[in-house]
Amino acid sequence: MGPQYLVVKKGQHGALLFHDNKIFAAPALPLEVVFDPTGAGDTFAGGFIGYLANTGNLSFENMKTAVIVGSALASFCVEKFGPERLKEISHNDIAQRIDKFSELANFDAALV
Repeated sequence: MGPQYLVVKKGQHGALLFHDNKIFAAPALPLEVVFDPTGAGDTFAGGFIGYLANTGNLSFENMKTAVIVGSALASFCVEKFGPERLKEISHNDIAQRIDKFSELANFDAALV
């Protein structure tokens, strides 16, 4: 009964993933300028769910990667108003941002 996983998005403080007795804490990426945080949570959710849908893997390890992917995409969202920044980024930009998150979280996200 109940969910197997729980993701708690903490805004500028990152995200937490809970499963059984395991916890994964993903930090927020320190940015020099946050222009507008509107939509960052939705962008996180889209990146998280999109990654899981693409991989079809609901293991804890893959969920951790999905948290990093969602966080990386959300970090782009806050850099400009609305979806403007998201329309400018490339797959390579996303991969580089995921690498930065991986370093912060001491996590190996070898996915892209």
